[in-house]
Amino acid sequence: MKRRILVVVATLLVSLNLVSCSGYNSSAPSGLKNRVLVSQGVTATFTFGGLITVNGFNDTLVGVPELSAGGSPGLMAISPSLNVVAAFDSTSNTVFAADTTKETSLGQVRLPGPTFSMTVPTSSQVGYAAVPTANVTGFPVLGAVEVMNLSAGSIISTIAVTNAQTVVPNQDGSQLLVFSNDSNTLTLLTPARAVPGVDLSCSQGNTVVCTSVSGFDRPVFAVVNQTTAYVLNCGAECGGTQASVQVVDLSTTPPTLVGAPVKVNGATYAALSGTNLYVAGNGTPTGPTCASLPNAAPTAATFCGTLDIVNLSTMTDPYFNNPSLEIAITDGHHDRMSMSINGQLFIGSRRCTDIGDATNPVGEVRGCLAILNTNTGAVVFPPENGDVNGLQSFTSREVEYVAEGGQLFVYDTTKNILLINDFVPQGTINVVGYVGDVKAIDFF
Repeated sequence: MKRRILVVVATLLVSLNLVSCSGYNSSAPSGLKNRVLVSQGVTATFTFGGLITVNGFNDTLVGVPELSAGGSPGLMAISPSLNVVAAFDSTSNTVFAADTTKETSLGQVRLPGPTFSMTVPTSSQVGYAAVPTANVTGFPVLGAVEVMNLSAGSIISTIAVTNAQTVVPNQDGSQLLVFSNDSNTLTLLTPARAVPGVDLSCSQGNTVVCTSVSGFDRPVFAVVNQTTAYVLNCGAECGGTQASVQVVDLSTTPPTLVGAPVKVNGATYAALSGTNLYVAGNGTPTGPTCASLPNAAPTAATFCGTLDIVNLSTMTDPYFNNPSLEIAITDGHHDRMSMSINGQLFIGSRRCTDIGDATNPVGEVRGCLAILNTNTGAVVFPPENGDVNGLQSFTSREVEYVAEGGQLFVYDTTKNILLINDFVPQGTINVVGYVGDVKAIDFF
């Protein structure tokens, strides 16, 4: 695929032909109603990183002032009502927040270490970040969940949780499921009850704030549906025994495990669609060999990831231990999924095996993205390289935004190929710098 050379410019130009009654007239100061924010890391000394706005109606950069987010913003989190967005800057270990309704910056919260998981679970300007390397006074090991006041730019509470890696909110945001590295338990926090400053409830047996739930096999993530959590046991891929999905009833005190775990081939990330839970992983640190999976497309990659589909009505997975059915995807650490309006499931990973060179394609080219057509079962491996850092689907357009390898791609989900038109002639939105994540900040 022929690539465009990116040129650093000081400002973003507004195309004269962008105005459309379908793309404007919102209550936002910019007048846009199909806004998408992109975290943009820039290392040049004469320009800065930040959050830039894309018109999601026609896939173009617009002249909305860039929101401050440090030099290397990447991971983003957004509230369910889309009014608050937070972005983590890895250069300074700082979370930058913005009010999307006003298109203005909020506060900046300096964390005691890097985070790989954060959430803004309600419309209030309070966020949570897991910091596995946090050094907490009075706590013998590393790890904490930081409760952040995003408008004031301050930390409300530091709740000590050993090796806290991932935070997942419950349905109403009142509790957090916290997953820790190399652990067979999950921690359920009620952060509103934590004391300001340092909270050591998890080491003091204070169940008002902190409840430890055991009986898992290296749990790493959960999908929450009302009062039910589908917890992913990473198993062998994370140093445990067997990957599986475990149902947890969050309505009981303490939460209770329901039924036996449903074994799957690998489990580090999942997405719920109807009664199907799509579960991705490797199963082992390397994953099965692609040659051992009959449905795997011919590839130069030695190892493949797997995608299982758990039927939640019957709590069964027909793909487990059945190589003839198993869906082969790219390898790596799977932590991104997004379902398009027309049933195309985008699955992204990081640290996968890149094949070929997308800048000079000869023979097979693929990176960390796989696309499953849930209507036909066909799988596509787009000819791009690099980590998948962000996925964004829409309810009114058959396109998918994909942040992969530092670029922002637009896919036509009717064909699962790059969208080529007057606005994105090469299937990419020409963002300066490295694209670390992408979030829609309007419902469309």
